[in-house]
Amino acid sequence: MESPAAGVARETGTPEILCHVRERVATLTFHRPEAKNALTMAMKEALYLLVRDLETDPEVGCLLLTGAGGAFSSGGDTKRMQKEGKPPSMEDRQRQLRWEHELPRMLHRSSKPTIAALPGAAAGAACSIALACDLRIAAESAFLVTSFAKLGLSGDYGGTWFMTRLVGPAKAREIYFTAERVDAKTGLELGLFNRVVPDAALADEAFKLAARIAAGPPIALRYMKANLNRALDSSLEDCLRYEADRMVRGAQTDDYTEAVAAFAEKRTPQFKGR
Repeated sequence: MESPAAGVARETGTPEILCHVRERVATLTFHRPEAKNALTMAMKEALYLLVRDLETDPEVGCLLLTGAGGAFSSGGDTKRMQKEGKPPSMEDRQRQLRWEHELPRMLHRSSKPTIAALPGAAAGAACSIALACDLRIAAESAFLVTSFAKLGLSGDYGGTWFMTRLVGPAKAREIYFTAERVDAKTGLELGLFNRVVPDAALADEAFKLAARIAAGPPIALRYMKANLNRALDSSLEDCLRYEADRMVRGAQTDDYTEAVAAFAEKRTPQFKGR
């Protein structure tokens, strides 16, 4: 899936990550197709800064992550890691990885909906990044693979947390222990993918979904995502209290007034995030 031709390009600091904004959708594209979009440090730094800055950008209502050249991303660049050798110390590597883990944390906690569009493989850390997004839409040839067991590693980027909550503990363990590919059909059945579409239709279908969500009421969507995230770990009583508070707050917004008026006038509401 390539970045939309139309749209305003944003500076990312590296040609390995592209960012275009159109119809309130920020499309972030892994752009290292010669290496199946394997993640370099420059890409990780650019993604961190983009997701951080887009969080407060009033022109953006939804983030869409994808990859160029028929792959989402093959994950960490193991060839480059091998050349670079082991980090200076365990403490240095742990410090580095804790910083890298801010990316899946930001995607999950972002007040804006996030979507991963997979044109092909999403492996290792990239699989975890896709799982950190709110929704996933996959091409028929796409697949997820954790990869870590084949590398003698245990997993990172929050993949075990996201996978367990999406498919349940038993299936998550099977997927991690075996490192077998989860194809698009199986991923849809398990609930890892929200939608599966023909390869040629992925770019259009993913953008249509993102644009539809981005056109929604920003404040309500922010409250909605917070409600859904809270439901992962909180009691029903806590969730009910939080929902009541945000429901009343939402009814005080201009967007709510606009939605009611639009319904009465049988027109599409124009939300302003106020």
